This record gives sequence, C-alpha cells and structure tokens, in this order.
Amino acid sequence: MSTTSTIGLFYGTDTSNTEMVGQKIQQQFSELDQLVELHDIKDSDINTLLDYDFLILGIPTWDFGGIQSDWEDVGDALSELDLSGKVIALYGLGDQFGYGDYFVDAIGWLHEKLANTGATFIGQWSTEGYDFEASRGANADKTEFVGLAIDEDQQFDLTDQRVEQWVIQLYAEQALAAA
Repeated sequence: MSTTSTIGLFYGTDTSNTEMVGQKIQQQFSELDQLVELHDIKDSDINTLLDYDFLILGIPTWDFGGIQSDWEDVGDALSELDLSGKVIALYGLGDQFGYGDYFVDAIGWLHEKLANTGATFIGQWSTEGYDFEASRGANADKTEFVGLAIDEDQQFDLTDQRVEQWVIQLYAEQALAAA
C-alpha cells in the first residue's frame, strides 16, 4: 500500500463506541504511515464512498439483530453504488452474551448490501475467542466473521489487541489486493 493512499472510514453510532473503535483503527494505521479519514455516515453523502479506493465501514448491532439507524437509512443507496475496483473491510460491534443469537448481525447485513457492488472484501476475522450462538456476520460453519467483531460490553479488554492485529492484517491484505 502506498504511503500516499488515503483510507475512508465510515461509521454509524448511537453510543460513540463504533466511532471510538474507528479512532483506534485510524491511530493504528497512522503508525503504518497511512492516513485514515473518519466520516460519520449520518453526516456524509453516500457518494463520498466513491472518493476512496480503500473503505473501512463500521456498524453496531442493536438488541435482537437491529441495524444502526443511520446505516439503515442509506442501505438501499449502498446497494446501488458501483464500487468496482474498491476494497472494503468491515467492523462491527455487538454483545455476544446479551444477544448471542444476533452477535454482530449488522456487519452481515452491511456485507449483503454491498455484495453486488463490485467491491473486493478483505479483513475476514476468526470467530475463535468469541462465545455466541448465531450471527448473520459469520460464515455458515461459524469459523469467520465477514469483518472484525468487537464486543465492548463483554470483552472491552481485548479491543485494542484485536484492532491492532486486524489493522496489520488489513495492511497486508490491501497490499495484495492492490497488486
């Protein structure tokens, strides 16, 4: 990845946790000399996503699989974007013990909305170390999430380590995707 590339990180949040994780991602990328521009999706024109070749999208899951309202408002418009040539990584927040049947469902929803836009997805994340029953954000055999899963309610002490490892993974995967 070139040191001149700029990454667009878009998040939706109600409690500021998803924004806080976005800031941690931004900080980790800055240590790799990568610029990450943060955007709250509620204050952004959906077409702004087109300004970036590499996008990181963050979304929390609410209660029983609920989609964060600012992302839900742009869901149909997301599906209509032409993101050919773009690379996307997803991260999601959820509560695996309080809502173990819906843990990080929203990243699954976001992945589904973007599946036919022509984008390349990177950043799949192992389900090892999580305890959940079901997730729309996990593959069929529950071995990987479609992106980084963060549980600020039950495993907040693991967030920094997970973010650091994920950013290193993204840095390597983005370099391969760009080659």
